[in-house]
Amino acid sequence: MFLLFGTRAVAALLFVVTFVCGHCGVAAPQQIVRERQKVTLFFIPLFSLGTSYLIECSNCGMVTGLSRQQAEHSMQWADAQGIPVAP
Repeated sequence: MFLLFGTRAVAALLFVVTFVCGHCGVAAPQQIVRERQKVTLFFIPLFSLGTSYLIECSNCGMVTGLSRQQAEHSMQWADAQGIPVAP
């Protein structure tokens, strides 16, 4: 008998804002993404190991990690600007 276990990252797009990328210097859409690491058994997710937040430039593809506070602040800013925010 054998067991298949491992981890899988589940990403969810929170919202998209446009501002200047710190890497390429171009004003381009930036995707704010929440990524959750899940433990799987036979490819079925069992529980979450942790959550990370990322910002990705649509121009150059640079991905930068965000803290939870930075992501929440970005969501509040986007809401104040009238940008739709995913639940």
